[in-house]
Amino acid sequence: MSEVFKKLSALRGMNDVLPGQSAAWEELERLTRDWLRSYGYVNLRAPVLEHTRLFTRGIGEVTDIVEKEMYTFTDALNGESLTLRPEFTAGMVRATIEHNLLYDRPRRVYAMGPVFRHERPQRGRYRQFHQIDVEALGFAGPDVDAEQIQMLARFWKILGLRDIRLEINSLGAGEERAEHRAALIAYLERHLDLLDDDGKRRLYTNPLRVLDTKNPALQEMAAGAPRLLDYLGPDSRAHFEGLQARLDDAGIAYTINPRLVRGLDYYNLTVFEWVTDRLGAQGTVCGGGRYDGLVELLGGKPAPAVGFAIGVERLLELWQQESQAADGGECDVYVASLGEPAARRALVVAESLRDAGLDVIVHGVAGSFKSQLKRADGSGAAFAVILGDDELAAGEAAVKVLASGEQFRTPLDTLGATLVDRLAGDSA
Repeated sequence: MSEVFKKLSALRGMNDVLPGQSAAWEELERLTRDWLRSYGYVNLRAPVLEHTRLFTRGIGEVTDIVEKEMYTFTDALNGESLTLRPEFTAGMVRATIEHNLLYDRPRRVYAMGPVFRHERPQRGRYRQFHQIDVEALGFAGPDVDAEQIQMLARFWKILGLRDIRLEINSLGAGEERAEHRAALIAYLERHLDLLDDDGKRRLYTNPLRVLDTKNPALQEMAAGAPRLLDYLGPDSRAHFEGLQARLDDAGIAYTINPRLVRGLDYYNLTVFEWVTDRLGAQGTVCGGGRYDGLVELLGGKPAPAVGFAIGVERLLELWQQESQAADGGECDVYVASLGEPAARRALVVAESLRDAGLDVIVHGVAGSFKSQLKRADGSGAAFAVILGDDELAAGEAAVKVLASGEQFRTPLDTLGATLVDRLAGDSA
């Protein structure tokens, strides 16, 4: 006797997107593509699996992502260490270098898709989650930094989002961070008895992250720590002031948060986050900044760059709170039929309606007239088209407007045009 197969569930923290949910995802993706196209960004699709050393070198070996969150394994064929991407930027830069995309001009590129981190699943944080990633490669100065922030302000308006605010900071240049790092370590050493285990672990490897603590007991200590802003040289300060001036010109409100550091080693100069209080503890919807050294670090010719990533699951939750997301309608027209001849003709009629630009579902299985109309209502269609022996004999279709219950008959040869006109009138 064969063994009974045990029912399987999705892996913890890796979620299915079901048909009733996917319409909102598709609409968000459509709006995203239109928004990015309006600023000259084009799609770049990099593999989901990369060499582990891309991330250990690009992100930083002592970051939380590399130390404890990556999905890494050894390839059984050749013994190489491979990793499912935990973020997009390193792979986008690798592709830019490999294909020499910066040979003749700067590039504006974007990607959308899943990323993977092995962390404890909670609201807004999953082991497979999705990001919209946007990168401007080859652009120096604060202009594109400001443009990307302006882009995001426009995107929130497109989605109708409220209660989302901007925080900015500057991480300066490498030598400025080194001077600040020494002063910060000395300060933290004087408060060693206050540090939790996580703070002590990061003290000498990534002390900036100690300041980004969520531990309430450390807030006062962190507030009194040396500020990186006080260590900025003339060039870094001019860049940060230039960013602020451009945001002021655009009328974009912001808060300077001197403890905003982001979690990846490659950032320099501008860093920013868009945050909200409407998602509980996981309030960062979008984060990004400048990473001028990463292209050279990964083997390319030195080139400035700036970019950001948006968490799709968090963005969708915010969008749906505003009741702006798509409602999950499956089609424009649902075709019901009574009898074998009408069922056969329904397939032909449906094709003619698709030729007219309509989305159509044919019932396709046996069922009573009542059950077919019930399914039509559940589909989210605007119209039910009904075919039976009487309609076929007259060369007509019966149409029911599902929202109002109105019914009428119309010739089959003008059915598509009639329904398109009705839809256009309803949306006008």
